Amino acid sequence: MHRRAVGYDPAMSPPDYTRARRDLARRDPVLAGVIRRVGACRLGQGDHRSLFHVLLGTIVSQQLSAKAAATIHGRVVALAGGGSPTPQAILSLEPAALRAAGLSTRKVEYVRDLAGRAVAGTLAARHIVHLSDEDAIAELVRVRGIGRWSAEMVLIFHLLRPDVLPLDDVSLLNAAQRVYGLRTRPTPARFTRLAEPWRPWRSVGCWYLWAAADGD
Repeated sequence: MHRRAVGYDPAMSPPDYTRARRDLARRDPVLAGVIRRVGACRLGQGDHRSLFHVLLGTIVSQQLSAKAAATIHGRVVALAGGGSPTPQAILSLEPAALRAAGLSTRKVEYVRDLAGRAVAGTLAARHIVHLSDEDAIAELVRVRGIGRWSAEMVLIFHLLRPDVLPLDDVSLLNAAQRVYGLRTRPTPARFTRLAEPWRPWRSVGCWYLWAAADGD
């Protein structure tokens, strides 16, 4: 569904998803049914891209279908030499070449801002992984083109933070409405209350709601 990248310090232990699954099933009978149906949480699986490449992919894919995003991302990577291009390689590309690859003028600005921050060392994963969730989000949204929702997705799927609750995710709120049999889509405040028993595993609870929606 989503991808994972190296986001936590190798010296730090990744979340215990088996324990999270057990705790969530015990605390939330409705979510327990989803957990039984979906099975093991797969948040800890995926690729091992750097934070720079995760954010590059995030910017490129905004407001595009998965197919279009993959095509444009592939063109940008090819222009920068293929493989896993360095921030320096991205910065060396002419804006016109990036636009010809399919990036909008605004996204060209965003991609160059991201690469510039990475080169300057102001976007260091080794620093971000030791910040609190809110401080990590604040650091990520300094990058042009990365809003709070995008930063929260990075925290959940790439930094593997276990207790993030993305209240602006409409698909998540829609999934909660269906799973909990609510008459209307929950407001962020109502969803916050609904997810309170999930602490400190709210990211995992959200993953199960997304997985339930994918299976509908």
